[in-house]
This record gives sequence, C-alpha cells and structure tokens, in this order.
Amino acid sequence: MRAFSPKRLLQTLGEARVELVVIGMGAAVLQGAPAQTFDSDVVHARTEENVARILGWLGQHGGRYRGGPRGLAPTAAHLIGPGHQLLETDLGPIDFMGAVGPPEALLDHAALVRRCVLMDLGGFQVRLLDLEAIVELKRAIGRPKDLAALPLLDATLRARGKRR
Repeated sequence: MRAFSPKRLLQTLGEARVELVVIGMGAAVLQGAPAQTFDSDVVHARTEENVARILGWLGQHGGRYRGGPRGLAPTAAHLIGPGHQLLETDLGPIDFMGAVGPPEALLDHAALVRRCVLMDLGGFQVRLLDLEAIVELKRAIGRPKDLAALPLLDATLRARGKRR
C-alpha cells in the first residue's frame, strides 16, 4: 500500500464524480489547521446514482471494511443509509458517512453543502465543511476526541480573523 495521500484520494473520488463533503480534521487541515489526520471523513449524497459511483470507486481501489477479518466490502444497502462505513482502500482509509451529528440532529449531505467552502486542490475542486461548522459539529457530538480538537480549531479560526 502507498503512503496515505488525502489529496490523491479526493482527486480520484472527484474523477469518479462522487458527490461528497469532506468533514472533520481532514477538512480542517485543508483549511489551514496545524494538525494531522490519518483518514478522510466524508458525508456522501445518498442517491442511488451516487452510491453506484461510490461502489465503482471502491471496487477500483480495493475498498473493504477496516479491521474486518473477512475482507468484506460495503453494499448499496450499507451506503444508502445514514450509518458510517469505516473502510480501507489502496489510497488509504476513508469513512463514508450517510449523516453526521448528534442522534437528535443528524445532518446529511444536503444540509452540509450549505456550510461548505469550495477549495481548489491543484486542478480539481472539493467541498469542505467550513471551519466554523466543523467546530459546531464537534461541540455538538461531544466525544472526547472531538472536544480535544476544539482549542486548536478555535485558534485556527482566530488566526484567520474569524474568532476573538
């Protein structure tokens, strides 16, 4: 397996015309947060056409569930729902999420698109959840790892003049 390259992973998803929003620390890093990430978290459009494109992309890149001893791949039924699919590919780990947020306020692709910035990554564009929305989402989810990232993200927003 090659070294993890989020840029290459996102580029190939764009070439496959997969509709998605990059969220989490991957989106934060691409927007200047001084951090590292070891996977890509995306919320995908849960249409039959988009799920078919995802499955085609996963087939090309050896997509399988991470840590699963049987090497199973997701099906359309897995990807059409709101759940999280934690996968490994030959381009690195990726988490496809149908929706994200606290259980009482899940946000799907359509809801997140309204809070995105479009970023050019050297010849291709990708939708990233904006930093303020990432902070709001991490705060709402409230897991220890999300809360631990908040000071760094707040400092990044302050450095960009978006927070006091």
